[in-house]
Parts: sequence; C-alpha cells; structure tokens
Amino acid sequence: MTLSRRGFLEAASGGVVLLIGVGQAGCGPGAPAGSGDGFEPAQWLRIGPDGTVTVINDKSEMGQGSATAIPLIVAEELGVPLAAVRVEHARPGPAFGDMGTSGSDSVASRWTPLRTAAAGAREMLVGAAASAWGVRPADCLIDGGRIKHQGSGREAPLGDFVAAAARLPIPTEPAFKPEGAYTLVGTPVRRLDTPVVITGAKQFAGDLRLPRMLRATIARCPFPGGTLARWSGARAETVPGVKAVFPVKNGIAVVADTTWAAFQGRQALEVEWDESAGANLDTATLWRRLEGAFATDAKDARREGDVPAAMASATRRLTAEYRYPFQAHGAIEPLTAVAQVTKGRCELWVGLQNANRAQTEVAELLGVDPASVVINVLPLGGGFGRRIAADFAVEAVDVARNAAVGGVPVQLVWTREDDLAHDMFQSAAIVRMAASVDPRGELTAWSHRVADFHLSMFGGFDPLQYRPGEEGEPWGGHDTPYDLPVIEVQLARLASPVRTGAWRSVFYPSSVMARECFLDEVAHAVGKDPVALRLELLTKPNPITRRGVTRDNRARLRHVVSLAAERAGWNTPLPPAPVGRRMGRGVACNEYHRATVIANVAEVSVGPEDVIVHRIVVAMECGRPVNVDGIEAQIEGGVMWALSTLFGRPITFAAGRAEQRSFAEFPVLRMDQAPRIESHIVPSSLPPFGVGEQPVPAVIPAVLNAIFAATGRRIREIPIRAAPVPRVDRVS
Repeated sequence: MTLSRRGFLEAASGGVVLLIGVGQAGCGPGAPAGSGDGFEPAQWLRIGPDGTVTVINDKSEMGQGSATAIPLIVAEELGVPLAAVRVEHARPGPAFGDMGTSGSDSVASRWTPLRTAAAGAREMLVGAAASAWGVRPADCLIDGGRIKHQGSGREAPLGDFVAAAARLPIPTEPAFKPEGAYTLVGTPVRRLDTPVVITGAKQFAGDLRLPRMLRATIARCPFPGGTLARWSGARAETVPGVKAVFPVKNGIAVVADTTWAAFQGRQALEVEWDESAGANLDTATLWRRLEGAFATDAKDARREGDVPAAMASATRRLTAEYRYPFQAHGAIEPLTAVAQVTKGRCELWVGLQNANRAQTEVAELLGVDPASVVINVLPLGGGFGRRIAADFAVEAVDVARNAAVGGVPVQLVWTREDDLAHDMFQSAAIVRMAASVDPRGELTAWSHRVADFHLSMFGGFDPLQYRPGEEGEPWGGHDTPYDLPVIEVQLARLASPVRTGAWRSVFYPSSVMARECFLDEVAHAVGKDPVALRLELLTKPNPITRRGVTRDNRARLRHVVSLAAERAGWNTPLPPAPVGRRMGRGVACNEYHRATVIANVAEVSVGPEDVIVHRIVVAMECGRPVNVDGIEAQIEGGVMWALSTLFGRPITFAAGRAEQRSFAEFPVLRMDQAPRIESHIVPSSLPPFGVGEQPVPAVIPAVLNAIFAATGRRIREIPIRAAPVPRVDRVS
C-alpha cells in the first residue's frame, strides 16, 4: 500500500483505520500478524513470546518527548504499564517511509495509527485467550499487562497467548478504549529518558565510539558562493595524530586519531578561497534588498474587499513597520555524524530530523541503492529545524568514502564556530502593517505586507512560479484569525543569498509579532482594551473542516484569550513596581495552522536600562493532551526560546559571513533568567495537534505590548538593545 504524506496524515488524523501494517509485507488488515512465537500487528508494534511489548518509534527524539508520548499511546490502548514498554528507533526503509520529524506532528500523525495497532493487538490477544479458556472475548480484558477473565477471575500473562494471537487475522476495525477509561493519556507523565539524560548515559552522535574510528573536520568556504582556489595540507599533515588531508565537496577534510588533532590540523591548513560576489555581502545590503522587494516582488496572498478604497475614505489611518532579524538555531549539540563506507554499503550513526532524506541523498552521492544505506538514528541534542537538512550527514559520508580512510568509521564533528558560521538561518523579515478605522473606532480595512527570504534548505526558488496564496503564506498573515472583512495580505519573497532554513515555528514569529503588536496599537489608538478588541474580532463563528474534523477556531481562540486574561488577572491592579521601575501587562495570541490555539499575557517591569519579564501566563488548546508534563515542558521551552530571541543578539553579516561565532556573541537565556511561566492546558476531545513550535510566536508581541503598557513606548524592531546585557529575573 502506498500513501502520499498528505494522504497518510489525512487518513491518520481523520480516524480512518487503514494503517495496520502499512508497508509491511503480509501484515495488512485481515492478514495473519506473524508466525512462530511472536507477532507484529503493525510496523510500529512487536510483542515477544515473553509478553515483551516493543514500540518502534519512527520520530526522532530531539528533546520534545516523542520517545515518551508515542509508547504512552500504545501502553494506554493495549492495557500494559508504560514501564513495561520497550522503545526502539526505526530505520528508513519500506516500512518507514515518512520518518520526518518536523511541523510538530510526531504525536498528531501517530495518534490514530498507534491506537489502531495497539487496539488490534489487544483484540487478537484477548481473542486467543478467550478461545483457550472457552469464554466470550467480551468478558476478557488486558489490565496491567495481564489478560483477565472478568467472570471467573482467571488471568495469565500476555506471553501465554502471543503464539496463538499471531495466527489470527488482524482486525479491520478494532474498537478503541473508551476515553473515560484512560489512565495515562491526558495525565502528566515523566519522560522515560530523564534518568539517562541527567546521568550523562544517553548516547548522542558525539559520544559514539566504534572500533578503529577516526575523527574528522572540514575547512569550509566562509562565505556564500565561494569556491576553493588553492590549498596545501603539508603543514597540517605534520600535526601529531593527523592521518590524511584531502578535498571533499564542501572543502578540505582533515582526518585524525582524535578530534583535537583534527581541529589542530585544520588550523594548520593553508587555504585560499575564490572570493565571489558573496564575499561583499553584509547585513545592511540584506535589509536593503528586503526594503526594495515591496516595490518589485510583492504578490497578493489574500485579498477580500477593496482595501485601497476603504483606506482612502477612512477618517483615520494607522501604519507601522516591524523588523525581525536573522537568527541561528544554536542547538546545544553541534552537528556530528559517524559514517562507514565499504564496498556497496554505507552505515550512518547520526541524530537528525529526516532519516529518509539522508538515506536518499547519501545513496545519490555514492551511486548505490538506498537500501544499501543503513541509518541508525540517534537522539538529538536539539534540532529546532536545522537537522531537517542532511548536509552534515552527507559530508560525513563524503569523508568516509575516501580511499585514505580505508573503510573504517569516521566521526565528523562541527565546532560551535562551524555551527554558527554555516547554519541555515531563520530568515530576516520586514512586515508593513496598515489599518483604517471609522469615527466609531471600528476597523474598516487591514493590510499585512511581508518581505522575507526563501528557505534555501528546501531547494531553489523560482519567483515566477511562486504563488503565496496557494501555499497559505505568509504564515500569520494569510491565516490571520480575526474577522476582518476588508483585508489584503501580500508577500515579497526573495531567493536567499545566505543559507536559510526551517527554524522553530518557521515564518510565524515575524508576522505574529507584527500582527499582534499592530493590533495592540490599533486598540490603544481607538481607546479599546487590547483583550476586548481581540474578543470582539473573534466573535463571528468560523467553522472549518480539516482531516474529517470540524471545529470553530475563532471560538477556540476566543476561549484561550479569555482564559489567559482571567488567569493573569488582566482586569486587576498590577503588583507594586520596584523602585525606579514601571509595570505593564501585554497580550498576544495565535492560531497555528488552523489547529493549536494559544494566548499569552506577559507581565514586565521596565527600568532605566533594562526590561524584566516577571511572568508569562499561557493558555493553550492543542486538541487532546497526550502527555501533560511534556506539553508544559514544550510551553516553557518555547517561552525561553522566544525570550532568547527578544533579549539576545541577532545574526549579522560582514564580508559575506556571519559575524557570530559562539554563545558569547549569540547568547541564549539561562535557567536562572527564566520568568515565572504558568501553563493552562485546555481539555479537548479533538485529535491531538502540535505543541513544539506553537508556544513561540505569541511570546514576543505579548512582552512588547507589556513594555508599551508600562512606558508608552513602541518597539518595532528586535532584539531589544536597552542594556548591554539584558536581564530577565526570576520571580518566586
């Protein structure tokens, strides 16, 4: 059975039971689940003769908790303790054709398939036991990992009936466990990998040690479009421990016995690069290109009503321009991969977000069948979209295939300097907003115009073929959730002269910052409360149907805005301001891809030289919560991610290259700088939606609106440079 990615997700989220055994020969609905002592009712689930339950996780674990949430779903539906479930990681191949971990869809896309697999296995095991005991299956259940007959009290471990169950046909429509009987789903469950993380036992790509393994690094061209002019490795080869120096596609590789020797060898290289036009690139040039794009490259993404006419006849018109800078991913784990290339075969050990893409690109590099490329997916020390690209894995293979390596494993390591210099950056953006209001203070027209750069991570860009409206872009503008009957949204997208890529919440942060701050400006200009104006614009119903589920997203968003305001005490007096400081509250909200809805209220104080974020109140409805503890962790991480952007430093360019080289120059907030974060997760019977990216976009505008409430000053460009070292204090 072959499904497109879109078809797979639609089937999964819509509850269509088609996915037992997808891609696994002889294991579709109605077919036997296996033979011998064990059985596999689906590619995600294996039950051994001793009753051991193994979940095959095909979504990368990068700190978001999928390696806990995915087995939790199976344990709930099957009726076994979570502690009794083993987790293995899948490898790309016929059974796992969509291992991409992005778009916050790990739990959302696996909710129905995993429940279907587990429910089918439960019915088969219960059926086998009932047959052996001569009782009705309806009188049997699995509880605590044991099959029990409710009438007689008879019970036995799962393993006693695995062989018999394996000979039964897989149910075509297994019955799901009643929601009222859930004991795991919807509760806070601690992450299964916490002990190995905090003890340092969890193995990342940089921890891997294989027999005879060599270490490598690459000297890469520091600016876009540059090429290698000349080089000499003579001095590098004299460094103790260096084994070989040779050119590869992306530069010059240095291979050594140790990582330190490889780094020292790279420093000793004599390299000259051909300085192309990219060497003259700087930040000011990039901003000028975006400024000019509004006049030359803008395309309509959405147009309803006559905006120019409404603007021309308005009694009052407001305009504002917002700027969002380039950002790096800055994952704690620098990019690392281990590769071994032998005749006709390649094996990789790597933490990345798209193993299928890596397998395809490596196979193309080596000219072999993808089946000859074995990828062992390791945990990621942070991904945030950067590891959707497979460039660093392909680089490792490029080094390992060289004859000088001799077929032994090679661990390619990027330094922090490499990571920041050669990142695939979050695109900078300029957002121009305009609105008109009538004498009563009602909005009569709304304009949202964006200029940004294409994400080169996903290939080339043809501006002539690009249709932003068909793509639903710009995010946060095209899908503006408010009732605005006269609206225009335009996007001017340019091919990027620097490497750009997906970043946590991708295009949303810049547009949501502009939209939510500008709406706040409108509210204050017409004398309306910012929360009240949002609720007013979310009153008209807006039902949508996606993947077989109908919902009124405006009602959902209205609810979380009201909840966040209530829990934050929006209509109550602010706490007393510390001496020399002024207090303020701000609000912002967002609807993420017509699914998860979220609202934030920020509480800040502003002094002569700094801004302190004391409190962030978050209300989120993300469909059915699976692991509440994991959702709260994602909210807290998203808030810290956004505050690091707001109070940190941007990525800037000079002489064609990024100027930042370390966390000293591109700082992230530390734990002791965290504000008080209050998470309020709204119960829901809708299918689970994403929670990884969703908490990010509404944080910055909530804080900026709070700063205005405290000072009367609008900030339309970030990061905030009010102090040399911005300070965010913890409030107990």
